[in-house]
Amino acid sequence: MSSATPTSAHVRRLPVVGALSLGRPSDVWFKPALSVVAAVAPPSLLLMTLGRLDLAPYTMAGSLCALYAHNRPYAARAKVLAWVILGMLGGLAVALVSASLTRNAVVLVTVGALLAAVQRAVCDATRVGPPAHVILTFVSSAALFVPQTPGQVPGHLALAAAAGVWAWLVGMAPAPLRPHGPERRATAQALNAAAAYAETARGGEEGAGARSAAYAAVHAAWQTLLAVRNRPSTTRRALERLVIRAEVALAAPADADPARLHSWARAVRGTGRIPRTGDPRREEDGLRREEDGLRREEDGLRREGDGLRPDGAGSRPDGAGPCRTDGGARLDDDSLRRDGDLLRERDELVGVAAERAVAPRPLWSRLGTLAPVAVRSALGCALAGYASLALGAERPYWALVTAASLYQANITLTWSRAVQRVVGNLVGVLLFAAVAPVAQLGPLALVLCILACNFGAEALIGRNYWLGSVCVTPLALLVTELPGYQPTGELVTGRVVDTLVGALVGFVAAVAVTNRRAGRRVERALTTVDRAREHAARVAADPSSTPAALEAARRGLAAAVVDLRATADAAAGEWWQRALPQERVVLAEQAAHRTLAATVRRRGLLPDPGTTSTYTYTEGASP
Repeated sequence: MSSATPTSAHVRRLPVVGALSLGRPSDVWFKPALSVVAAVAPPSLLLMTLGRLDLAPYTMAGSLCALYAHNRPYAARAKVLAWVILGMLGGLAVALVSASLTRNAVVLVTVGALLAAVQRAVCDATRVGPPAHVILTFVSSAALFVPQTPGQVPGHLALAAAAGVWAWLVGMAPAPLRPHGPERRATAQALNAAAAYAETARGGEEGAGARSAAYAAVHAAWQTLLAVRNRPSTTRRALERLVIRAEVALAAPADADPARLHSWARAVRGTGRIPRTGDPRREEDGLRREEDGLRREEDGLRREGDGLRPDGAGSRPDGAGPCRTDGGARLDDDSLRRDGDLLRERDELVGVAAERAVAPRPLWSRLGTLAPVAVRSALGCALAGYASLALGAERPYWALVTAASLYQANITLTWSRAVQRVVGNLVGVLLFAAVAPVAQLGPLALVLCILACNFGAEALIGRNYWLGSVCVTPLALLVTELPGYQPTGELVTGRVVDTLVGALVGFVAAVAVTNRRAGRRVERALTTVDRAREHAARVAADPSSTPAALEAARRGLAAAVVDLRATADAAAGEWWQRALPQERVVLAEQAAHRTLAATVRRRGLLPDPGTTSTYTYTEGASP
C-alpha cells in the first residue's frame, strides 16, 4: 500500500438538484429572526414618523448587525458585535466618501470589489460566523451608488452608528434572562451528536459521517466554552464536564449510553439545573458546594495517604487493599470510588483551564491561507460589476453582491451556492411582484413588508440558502423604494439580469482562480495530525504526565482531527485538483481516534480494555 499522493487530475461532477434540498431548521432560527426585526423596527418607524424614511437605508445598515454572534457567549458576543459594528461603519465610510468624490461607475465598482475581498478575508480569518461578509458587502456596495455630498457623510454615518448601538443592545438583551444560553446550546448539540454516533456504532454501521459530525460538534462546544477566557463560573465548569462526557462517548461509542446523553442534552437546554456527571448519590449536592469542597477532599486524602506506614502496616496482611491506621478498618470501596471521581473531575478541568490561558493565534497569521478566496472575491466582484455596467444596468452593485455571495471553500460549494442564489432570486422577484402593490399603499405598509421579509429570510435561510433568498430578494428591492416608489417592472428586470450576470461571471472567476494549494494543505494537515498523535501517545505513556499536559495533548489532537476533516472536505471540491490521499486521511483519522481513546483511558474515565476496575466509574456508559 503506497502512501504517496497520486498526481492524476480529474474534474468533479457539480450537483444541481442536491443543492436545492432542504435541511432541518436551526435550533435557534427564531433568535436572529426576532433580533433583526427588533433592531430594524424602532429606527425605521421613528424615521417614518419624522417623514424621513429616505434615511432608513443608513439606519438599516446598523440594525442588520443584530444578525451576528448568536452562537457566542454573551461576554464574547459583546466584543464581536462591537467589532462588527465598527467594521460595518468602516466599510460604509469608505463607500460614502467614494460616492461623494466621484460618480465614475467603474471606479465605484472597483472600490466595491476591493471592499468585498477585504471583508471576506477578515470575516473568514476571525470566524465571525453567519451571515459573515455578505451583509457588510451589501451595505457598502449599495452605499457606493447613492448620491452623496461630503457634508452629508458624517450625518449618515451617525445614523448608522446610532442604529448599530441599538442593534448591540438587542443582541445583548437576553443575557439577564439566560446568561449561559449559548454555552448550553453548544453543549446540548455536542451531547446529541455524541449520542447519535454511539447509536450508529451500536447498530454495527461504519458511521464515519456521524463520527466526523460528533467530533465537529464537540470541537464547536469547546470553542464556545473557551471563547470567554479567564471568566470561570460554576455553570460553565459544569457544562465543561458534560462536554468531556461527550468526548468519552466518542472514545468508546459501544460502551456509551445514548439515552443518557440525550437526557443530559434535554436537561441542559433552558434555564433549569445542569445535570451532574459524578457519583449519582451526590447529584443533589450543589455545584458550588462541590467545588468549594474539592480542596478539602484532596487534603483529606493526602493526609490519609501520609498515615500509611511504608513498612506495610498500613496495608491488609492479605494484600486485599488499603486500610486505615486507626483500628485497621478497611476503607469502603464506594468511598474510594467517590473520592476518586471527585479528583478525576477536578483533573479533567485542569487542562481546560490551561487551554483557556493560551492566547489565540494573531489575526495576520490566519490571513495567509485565505489569499485564493480573497483574489476570487476581488476578481469576480469586479468583473460582475463591469459586465453589469456594460449591459446598461443602473444598480451594478446587485451583480457585485451576487458574485460576493457565491464564493465558498471550494468550487463545488461555490457552484451549489450559485444555483441556490439564482433559483432563490428568481422566485424572490415573483414574490416582490406580488408584494409591491401592498408595499406601495403607504410608508407604514412599506416598513411592515420590510420587517416581514427580514423575519422570513432569517427563519428560512437555515434550511437552505435559496429558500432564504426568496425573502432576501424582495427585501433588497423594497429597500430601494425607501427614498421613493419605483416602477415594479424595471426593478424586477434589473434584478433578474444582475443576478444572472453576477452568478455567471462570479463562477467563471472562481474556476479561473483555482485553489491549487488545497492539496498541499491536506498534506500539512496530515503531518499535523501525525505529530499531534505521536505527542499524545508519548504523554499518555509517560507515568509522570500531569493532568494538564495530558488534557492539552488530547485536546490538541482532537482539534487537529477536526481540521484535517475540514481541510480534506474543502480540497475534495476543487476542480482540476490532483487526486487526494483519501486512504491516508482515513487511516490517519482512525489512528488518531484510537490514540484519543487511549488518552481517555489514561485519565481513568474509561476502564482499560478487558478489565473491570473497581475504582473506575464511567459516567454515561452502559453497565
